Amino acid sequence: MSYAGAVQIVADENIPYAKDAFSGLGEVRLIAGREITASDVRDADLLMVRSVTRVNADLIKESRVRFVGSATIGVDHVDTAHLQERGIGFAYAPGSNANSVAEYVIAAILAVGLRSPATSTLGIIGLGRIGSLVKKKARALGMKVLANDPPLERAGVQGLISLKELLHASDIVTCHVPLTANVPDGTFQLLNHHTLAMLRPAAILINTARGPVVDNAALLDALSTGSLGGAVLDVWEGEPSPDPALMNAITLGTAHIAGYSMDGKVHGTHMLYEAACAFLERKPKWVKPALNDANSSAMMDVNRPLADVLDTLIAHSYDIRRDAAALRALVRLSSPDRGKAFDRLRANYPSRLEFIHTTVTVPSGHQDIREALLNIGFAVQESSI
Repeated sequence: MSYAGAVQIVADENIPYAKDAFSGLGEVRLIAGREITASDVRDADLLMVRSVTRVNADLIKESRVRFVGSATIGVDHVDTAHLQERGIGFAYAPGSNANSVAEYVIAAILAVGLRSPATSTLGIIGLGRIGSLVKKKARALGMKVLANDPPLERAGVQGLISLKELLHASDIVTCHVPLTANVPDGTFQLLNHHTLAMLRPAAILINTARGPVVDNAALLDALSTGSLGGAVLDVWEGEPSPDPALMNAITLGTAHIAGYSMDGKVHGTHMLYEAACAFLERKPKWVKPALNDANSSAMMDVNRPLADVLDTLIAHSYDIRRDAAALRALVRLSSPDRGKAFDRLRANYPSRLEFIHTTVTVPSGHQDIREALLNIGFAVQESSI
């Protein structure tokens, strides 16, 4: 679609390189995503958001918005039916931060004290882009992996099991499903009082999907009564102001940053930029910046247990405990202040690079270790020593 005048673009200020990328297409105004209002977008042609902005009729009904882009892998914050009804173009970034989330899950598995992956079973709810990456990395740790995904099972994918079977058999359960309600296979409060009771008493639950996939009140009950071993939450009901009692009860908690690697965020920006260029019938010119100038290196100590070495390597690349400590500091704040501080943690999140930016040197003759590291996501080189 061609525009005679200057294209007006409103973008979430937390979309990395938004100004650099979109300024070649028009005049860019950056606004905090949770603060974008109908007044802000009234004269906008393009609207670029993240998950904290609800894009619906109330936001855009009086605007001239003709294209909406979301730098996210999920779309539950966007009324796509309304956009389609009004003929408004839409694009999002499926898969852009999938590897970031998968690496977060692996970091969480090791951070909760799992020292014998080869004797543990991981249950994955949702075997899409993220779930499949988690499966690959968990198997590289030596874990047995089970998976549940009803739509894929109906499509003929083999080896999947029921949710009940998965919950009964898993030491750790991780959720990677979209948030849906009132539809077949709806995931709203999929894990509730009834289903949480199916988990083993020592099991750990990890949720990086959407907060309401887990009934947070039911989870708090399970943790408080000791019927569940622990939980790692990156997403919460009531964001940006999680229940402080739940924040205290879980094993690790973070501020919805599992997908916040720089690799994933920059890839998401690039995907939206290319979609906007296609919509405006412009030739893409912006080149996303390389992130290779911060590579680090480590030497593999083959005389230590693999899980111990990986815990050290992964913490070197991404220290999930640091993010958990930052969130826990918000527990004593009042609800309004806690919400603002939660958003600040996201807005000011330090640059985090994915495992591929760490090169691990492995002594020759250890092909099994090399393969494990490569499948987890590290760069690997061989040493003759």
